[in-house]
Amino acid sequence: MPVRSLTSPVLIWPSLDQVDGAVRSWGVALKSSTPAAVRVGYFGSYARGSWGVGSDLDVVVIMTECGLPLERRGTAFDTITGFPVPVDLLVYTVAEWEQLRAERASFVRGIEAEAVWVA
Repeated sequence: MPVRSLTSPVLIWPSLDQVDGAVRSWGVALKSSTPAAVRVGYFGSYARGSWGVGSDLDVVVIMTECGLPLERRGTAFDTITGFPVPVDLLVYTVAEWEQLRAERASFVRGIEAEAVWVA
């Protein structure tokens, strides 16, 4: 999370290297502990290099299967511990990802075009 110096009003936001390292570690740990996890990546401002103070990290996880409803999946993963910024997590099955590709091609193309796949 952001750090404020005791002697300065300046807010320092975590660097891209810190955020990238955190998501890579998280992605590797997720894939090793969750056999259904196929791909882990991030997109949005951190992937584009346009992040700034207050930016969150947009993470996408593709899984072979998931027993939870789409709107509840993000709550099944710890995205607080180990991350220096807030995380917005999207979790899709491979079948859902392919369905999205067919129905909302520009959405999926946009993510895939800028995504940094870390695991």
